[in-house]
Amino acid sequence: MTNSVTIRSIAVNGVDLIVHECGDPAAPTVLLLHGFPDLAHCWRHQMAPLAAAGFHVLAPNQRGYGHSSAPATVDAYGIDYLAGDLFALLDHYHKDDAVFVGHDWGAMVTWDAARLQPERVRAIAAVSVPYVEWRSPPTELFKAVFGDRFFYMLYFQQVGPPEAELGADPLATMARMLYGASAHGAVNRIRPSEPAPMEGTGFLTLMTEPPSLPFNGPEGPWLTAADLDVYADEFEHSGFFGPVSWYRNLDANSVRLTGLGAARLTMPCYLIWGEYDLVKAMDPKGPARMQSELPDFRGTTELAGVGHWVQQEAPNAFNEALLGFLRSL
Repeated sequence: MTNSVTIRSIAVNGVDLIVHECGDPAAPTVLLLHGFPDLAHCWRHQMAPLAAAGFHVLAPNQRGYGHSSAPATVDAYGIDYLAGDLFALLDHYHKDDAVFVGHDWGAMVTWDAARLQPERVRAIAAVSVPYVEWRSPPTELFKAVFGDRFFYMLYFQQVGPPEAELGADPLATMARMLYGASAHGAVNRIRPSEPAPMEGTGFLTLMTEPPSLPFNGPEGPWLTAADLDVYADEFEHSGFFGPVSWYRNLDANSVRLTGLGAARLTMPCYLIWGEYDLVKAMDPKGPARMQSELPDFRGTTELAGVGHWVQQEAPNAFNEALLGFLRSL
């Protein structure tokens, strides 16, 4: 058995996914799911350690990302397709289930996939994003809260401008986003005296100009020029229509999951996030809500000095937390 990472294209559910794989295929599977705007590359520090700990590790570039298939219609990025890709990937390896580890949108897909087919999800390690059950269409809630002020998830509902803005210079876009949501970017963000209006504001408008590479975290450099080149090259190929279209299905997904509540999430569930994680700032009561609603919530680990890119900014601390959860199963 080797703990080197292989990368190949696998046909599942009507699309081709680029899948990073490591470890013994006969071992229990851990499925690593990236978020927005991210890639399987974000799990580069987890693949070999998980394999060495006795797991079969899969990290796909999900549909719309990198060189995986990118359907041209918005509804092709709804939850039935996103979850269907993952279940079909498990079928490809003849696996009944897997531990799902999802970061950002990967966590959102995990929570929904587990409610759709709980028997396929052995356990959940959510990274950054707690479980939330929408009581009404999310965009209606966002409009009620933000009114005519800018909120990126509402900006993303319009087809055209967001992908044009993000795709104009993928290298600059990814540098701004990866720095901006890191701990250093969050601490040093310049906050405007007045909330930005929705009209005329872009996603990148309020982001701080990043410093020179590498970007540093509590364990040293976490993003190098070579890493940034990987991101830029992949998004140069894929563009941003697919990734942004995941957001355009928020309301449809909430309707699809109606009646499928937290009671279906009987598997062990766990949350890892960063001290300066932007999602923590938006949803600070997430862990308490999960403790109240989830049948087998195993708690939260908060990594000090870490922002949104949790598994990249402090990979050693992250791996220790994740492996501790996996060994408890």
